Amino acid sequence: MSEKENQLPEYDAKQIQVLEGLDPVQRRPGMFIGSTGTRGLHHLVYEAVDNAIDEAMAGACDKISVLLRGDGSATITDNGRGIPVDIHQEQGRSAVEVVMTTLHAGGKFDNLSYKVSGGLHGVGISVVNALAAWLEVEVERDGGLFTQRYEKGVPMAPLKRTGTSKATGTRISFLPDPDVFDVTEFSYDTLAQRLRELAFLNRGLSVILEEEKTGKKTEFRFDGGVASFVEYLNENRNVLHREPIYFEKVKDEVIVEVAMQYNDGYVENIFSFANNINTEEGGSHLSGFRAALTRVINDYGRKNNLFKKGDNSLSGDDVREGLSAVLSVKLREPQFEGQTKTKLGNSEVRGITESVVGEGLSEFLEEKPSVAKMIIEKALQAARSREAARKARDLARRKTALDSGSLPGKLADCSIRDPEQCEIYLVEGDSAGGSAKQGRDRRFQAILPLKGKILNVEKARLDKILNNEEIRTIITALGTGIGSDEFHPENVRYHKVIIMTDADVDGAHIRTLLLTFLYRHMKELVERGYVYIAQPPLYRVKKGKKERYAYDDGERDRLIDQFGRKGVTVQRYKGLGEMNPDQLWKTTMDPERRTLLRVTLEDTVEADHIFTILMGEKVAPRRAFIEANASKVRNLDV
Repeated sequence: MSEKENQLPEYDAKQIQVLEGLDPVQRRPGMFIGSTGTRGLHHLVYEAVDNAIDEAMAGACDKISVLLRGDGSATITDNGRGIPVDIHQEQGRSAVEVVMTTLHAGGKFDNLSYKVSGGLHGVGISVVNALAAWLEVEVERDGGLFTQRYEKGVPMAPLKRTGTSKATGTRISFLPDPDVFDVTEFSYDTLAQRLRELAFLNRGLSVILEEEKTGKKTEFRFDGGVASFVEYLNENRNVLHREPIYFEKVKDEVIVEVAMQYNDGYVENIFSFANNINTEEGGSHLSGFRAALTRVINDYGRKNNLFKKGDNSLSGDDVREGLSAVLSVKLREPQFEGQTKTKLGNSEVRGITESVVGEGLSEFLEEKPSVAKMIIEKALQAARSREAARKARDLARRKTALDSGSLPGKLADCSIRDPEQCEIYLVEGDSAGGSAKQGRDRRFQAILPLKGKILNVEKARLDKILNNEEIRTIITALGTGIGSDEFHPENVRYHKVIIMTDADVDGAHIRTLLLTFLYRHMKELVERGYVYIAQPPLYRVKKGKKERYAYDDGERDRLIDQFGRKGVTVQRYKGLGEMNPDQLWKTTMDPERRTLLRVTLEDTVEADHIFTILMGEKVAPRRAFIEANASKVRNLDV
């Protein structure tokens, strides 16, 4: 035995821990809800709501309510069958208590209680219980009202019958444990987005959200189901046909529901769901949908002589340009790839979806030839644009090959080549770019100055985008390429892409234009957490040789009071160029002192909605958005 082995800590049977009940959840909450931040906090509500949704999908519930109480707790109520209250023979406890305190316990494993269910892992409500300071469950069924209270997952007493009731349903009330969560205040808007989505996906279901503190109350109910969902996605766009294309069919016990509507824009928006779970990474159902869409539109175009001589077959990108669609499948035993349930893996669902979409879309095109013609004309324009974009890329490549180096001349690159250690600043203006180049750490910080405002890509096809010099420079510097067939996020040269603009109206506009470009054409960089926004200071507060920087008006006022008002000078920075290299480094670029905001993607549906409002063609929705959010502005440049 070596000396090193003698120094190792003791390792025998005493060190083997068996975690029982809810211990694993309380030890490692992040493994079960993703994080102990805002996202994980809201996940608690979603878990309770998902159980109610499963009742709705079973045909046993048509109303769900979520109440945010003044004490910070949440109450989720449904009018489903109610959790069983009888004694579980193996456990010797009520079924309610088994479900509330045992991982992998529930009615979703026998394929009898629930034909279709989203939460197949059976950990949902027990995880909520484990991470709540207290939880109370009330069940109405079998003619009675039954209640039980838990504290940190531990039952305070057995389930008790406390009254009579002719109704059925379940009410879960809980307070998130402040010892677990960094944040314990629920966001009305965050919950509203998910509840709206669930109401769209479950036609005729009423979902009510209410907040005691503000008195806000919203009811979501969409009798049009996913067709209403598509109308919502397109409400700020100019549509090519007023009525969405809609069909629903059951095949081999899989329910396939599709709604789609084309608009005159250039962005593809397809949202896919399996058992109400947003499959953000797609999967077999989305592959089937795309294959059928491309095949049917090409077949129809050829059959009806809508292609001109020399036109090639339309690609998938061509037929999906300007398409907003929602694909929802519901099946008995979904197989999700990975813990996050974002990709459907059931191979048989591809063929089922392709068959259903093929039949439904073919039927629609035959019945509505005028709409079919508009769709194919738009796809043909997209094909011509794609060809023009290909030529523009080829020209850019040939030009690059003739240049001495392949990187843009105005890029001040870093010396380190490991993307994980490298960052690039996209800087507004040559003046600020010059300061940033002088002030940076050349080892790992690259600087790319941008001249003026880049093109608004929300209103442009790819060929026009590639003709914009600033955008071409960004694409070359990042190294990922662009376009569905040429974008390779794994080739990105920097794992921090930092947008650094002036703290004024123009700077905010440039920042939004850059975010729109990255979201629409390099979304995976956002999804991987590579995109950041720099936070330059708004003020320099100085008295004698003493100076500090303030990032908002409140901080400025506190510094003035701290210095003593006499002899204090305050400089308001309107542009990054007003700071010398040393100041820019100290305040905005030094990793030890700077503040960076990471751009995260919490809700793809809402993100699409906001970008369409802010950068799309229609003025009225943008004006309404500005009026509704004017009170939230922190720094107004007038």
